[in-house]
Amino acid sequence: MLKIAHRGARGYEPENTLKSFQKALDLHADGIELDVHLSSDGHLIVIHDETIDRTTNGKGFVNTFTLAELKTFLIDDQYEIPTLKEVFDLVNKKCLINIELKGLGTADKVAALIEEYIADQNWNYGHFIVSSFNWDLLQETSNLNSNIAIGVLTEEDIEKALAFAEVIEAHAIHPDYQLLNMENVQEMQEKGFMVLPWTVNNPEDIQKIKSYQVDGIISDFPDRL
Repeated sequence: MLKIAHRGARGYEPENTLKSFQKALDLHADGIELDVHLSSDGHLIVIHDETIDRTTNGKGFVNTFTLAELKTFLIDDQYEIPTLKEVFDLVNKKCLINIELKGLGTADKVAALIEEYIADQNWNYGHFIVSSFNWDLLQETSNLNSNIAIGVLTEEDIEKALAFAEVIEAHAIHPDYQLLNMENVQEMQEKGFMVLPWTVNNPEDIQKIKSYQVDGIISDFPDRL
């Protein structure tokens, strides 16, 4: 079962920072999960929200700032907001990278960066999975490069996610763990999809979800898995 660190090991370090991704590596996570938006000048920025308000000492929408401007804001008064490229360089093929597309325009940029690292840095498609709640972005990614593994995110409806996953020939389904039971996990797996639920932190919940024989778990505390 894959142990995937949610926004890095955010149970221990500030989310979506190089520090949190390094902590995930130190805890021997099999993968990290992160979120991307675009800066105003087209760089892939690793941050969850569409604004910088919650996680940094600044305020405003991510897509209204240039990369240089975003680098002047700090998380916990000490960490820069990373770019996706910086995270790739830190991870350096040590684990899987689950990239969640958040902002519009991210699909083609992410596909291009993945292709660049495969061509130039000796990575392979097995190092990446691209997920999103915005299924149009997943369709766009698949159209751009059908070799990129797709993870269909859902917090509402397993059956709809399963139907879309079949249409798009996805690699995995990423459901809210509270939607899962033994039967629907088995159904998704029998149809050829990995099941990677999020965000499972409580030890009792972890044991219950493990008992369903899921393929991996996304957690703020990868060392609990």
